[in-house]
Amino acid sequence: MNLLFAPHDCREGGAVPLPARIVGILIAFFLVTLIFAYAFHTLQYHWGWESVYAYRQKFINGWLMTLAISAAALFLSFAIGFCTALAQRSRLLPLRYLGRIYVETIRGTPLLVQILVFFYVVADAFGVSDRYLVGVITLSLFAGAYISEMIRAGIESVGDSQMESARAIGLTRAQIYRYVVFPQAFRQTIPPLAGQFASIVKDSSLLSIIAVSEFTLNAQEVNAFTYSTLESYLPLAIGYLAITLPISLLSRRLEKKFRYAT
Repeated sequence: MNLLFAPHDCREGGAVPLPARIVGILIAFFLVTLIFAYAFHTLQYHWGWESVYAYRQKFINGWLMTLAISAAALFLSFAIGFCTALAQRSRLLPLRYLGRIYVETIRGTPLLVQILVFFYVVADAFGVSDRYLVGVITLSLFAGAYISEMIRAGIESVGDSQMESARAIGLTRAQIYRYVVFPQAFRQTIPPLAGQFASIVKDSSLLSIIAVSEFTLNAQEVNAFTYSTLESYLPLAIGYLAITLPISLLSRRLEKKFRYAT
């Protein structure tokens, strides 16, 4: 019976014993499997995997495109978020307020609306016709606003006493950020950043609205060809999990590794 309950120290960050962890995972997996098995049995659905299997290459191409778009948006959004976080702490007021306006505008509007506005208005005004490029930039701007707040919170978590001590020994502002602030700030922000990167992968599915041939759009097209709804969308769920689950597990490991003692 002890295998079903976590020790008291686990509530405070202690590790769950391996036997208890295995038992807990198996029971949880069994319950989830039982629920879905009952749901599909009650549905009395006639599966038609043969027709969907003929389009397997389309699923693979869409999954790889989602992976490429997400990877590009991941690096670009981090650069945008980092620069915006610094801009919001700048002494130059126009730059500071520009950063704040960007963050509040992006965080206050739906991503779907942003994709449509950027593609049909902004991209058209600047003569950008590549929908893949527009999709990556829009995803990056959206995620960059959230990443900037994570980085800014990490920077502000560094105590004023450390900043004053660094000034007292003659460090310049750039040196203070390089040697004192950034090492501690990134240690604080790495776990939530990993979670945000998983969100980028899921958010990329909305690019199907502008006909970017990624995983979701390809699944929708297969469904339109075969009229096999569940057979088309179940691989979609598995494909996204194959990308986001490792990121989520990495986020948890990083959170445990970089957790500060309180």
